[in-house]
Formats: sequence, structure tokens, C-alpha cells
Amino acid sequence: MPKVTVYNQSGSQVGDVELAEAVFGITPNENVVHDAVVMQQASLRQGTHKAKTRSEVRGGGAKPWRQKGTGRARHGSNRSPIWTGGGVIFAPTPRNYGYKLPKKVRRLALRSVLSSKVEEDALIVVDELSLDVPKTKDMVKILSSLSADQKTLVVTADHNENLVKSANNLPNVKTLVANGVNVLDVINYDKVVITKEAVEKLEEVLG
Repeated sequence: MPKVTVYNQSGSQVGDVELAEAVFGITPNENVVHDAVVMQQASLRQGTHKAKTRSEVRGGGAKPWRQKGTGRARHGSNRSPIWTGGGVIFAPTPRNYGYKLPKKVRRLALRSVLSSKVEEDALIVVDELSLDVPKTKDMVKILSSLSADQKTLVVTADHNENLVKSANNLPNVKTLVANGVNVLDVINYDKVVITKEAVEKLEEVLG
């Protein structure tokens, strides 16, 4: 079982914790991680693109000119796609790009990226994270003492309003609760600062 050091908010070591092998100690499956990332990115697409087909553009009621005798090409409507102002062939329409992978695949992908963070020494476990009042300066101080002043994902067991507000002004910091941890966010951030209680919740769900 992988063992990591537990720190307090001041950056001092307060003990060790053994992480569950099934969640934080597996061999990462890159193919599954890739599938999970593509799924999440697809779900983030807005899909609000829209263009009008020839049946939706205005006009086109009368034939532009008679069929024969003018010396010009025959046309039935000035809303044809080959006319200026005409409709679009195979026009994009609003759609939802989201889809879902099987639950077991999604969990394997999450276990893979968490295990990768442990391998890279990028997972920092703290005994607790709390602030009496929302203050960005205090949040910066905590992250600096934990050597996590890069792009950092902060994971807590439950929603902590003061912590969230303190981190909101930091462009390279994102806060999540344990049940909201996902593959894309774990990959996108260099360090993951997670409370001991949040670790237990992840082990309970993913183990």
C-alpha cells in the first residue's frame, strides 16, 4: 500500500497515512484515461451552432426567370445553396455532444489518474483545511507552506464556503468536494491538495 506524509496547514509533518492500493496504487490505464478525457471534453461542448438550410431562409417563392429562352442557366429558387443569401448545405444544427462511459470505466480512469499523482509525488494530504474568514492571502500562505503554489486542485470532504471564496481569486487554484473529483481536473492541475477525510471518502466510493 502506498504511504504518504500527512501535513497540517502550516506545512509541518503530523504523521503518515496508508492509501488504499485499489484506488491510489494501481498501474495507470492510459487508454481508459484518454477515453474519459474525451468524454468530459465532449460534454463541455455547447453545441449551439446553427445555420439555415434552404427551407429556412427567407424568399424563394417565385422562380427567378422562366425555364427556357433566356440564355441563362435554369433555376427554380434564389434560395438555392449556390446563390448568394441562399441556404447552407448540410447546415449545422444545435445538438448535445455529451455521452457516458460505463461506470466501471469511469472509476478505473479516476483511480488511474489518482495513482499517477501518487507516483509523481504530486498528491499532498493534509489533516484538515479550514479558514475562519474568507481571505485570499491566507489561502496563498497555506498553499505556499505546502509547496503547492503551482496549478493546484484543492479537494475537501464537504463544501467549505470560506475556503472556496478564498481560492476564487487565485487563477491557478480550483476547489472541489470529494464526490466532484473528476479525471479532467486531476490531469489539468500539477498538484492535488486533499484532506485526510476526503481521501477516506474517495476510497469508500472507488475502492
